[in-house]
Amino acid sequence: MKIGLFFGSFNPIHVGHLIIANTVKERTQLQQVWFVVSPQNPFKASSSLLPDIDRLRMVELAVEDNFELRASNIEFSMPKPSYTVDTLAYLGERYPQHEFFLIMGVDNLVHFHRWKNYQQILEYVGIYTYPRPQVQETKIKEEIKNHPKIEMVQAPLLDISATYIRDCISHGLSIKYLVPDSVEEYIHARKLFL
Repeated sequence: MKIGLFFGSFNPIHVGHLIIANTVKERTQLQQVWFVVSPQNPFKASSSLLPDIDRLRMVELAVEDNFELRASNIEFSMPKPSYTVDTLAYLGERYPQHEFFLIMGVDNLVHFHRWKNYQQILEYVGIYTYPRPQVQETKIKEEIKNHPKIEMVQAPLLDISATYIRDCISHGLSIKYLVPDSVEEYIHARKLFL
């Protein structure tokens, strides 16, 4: 099976994530997209992250009605911080029957050359990128921008951020339509981000 890996902290998952995942799946050869909930991104501070289990549960709730999307906790048992190259190696050993692809915003390509063993990542998998607002593609290194294993996918230009959603919650504002109803209910029931 051809599987897209959409890594993120999902703090919380929102409709932008779901739209991108579904769009990339529909416009490529992918048969499923796995939302890989990352315990700690090496480039982000972990202090504002909800516990792993809450973030995973919100992803599970968000995708429970679509068998082509699924939540993955594969990185929870791996050393922290988690590096994509290590996760890909682990997935390749654990699921040799699958072919994996990365899904990432074009903003990640700007810094992709700073990722641990980025050349090795490009040996393991293909990468589907989607457009992001206010990204200067001129800042992407030529070797990466023109790499044969990196393909741009036409997708809506979305500017919904988890930071904005957390800010709304902390100020008592509605997050309706920004997150799935089931995720909104979970956030309110557990009084998250307050």
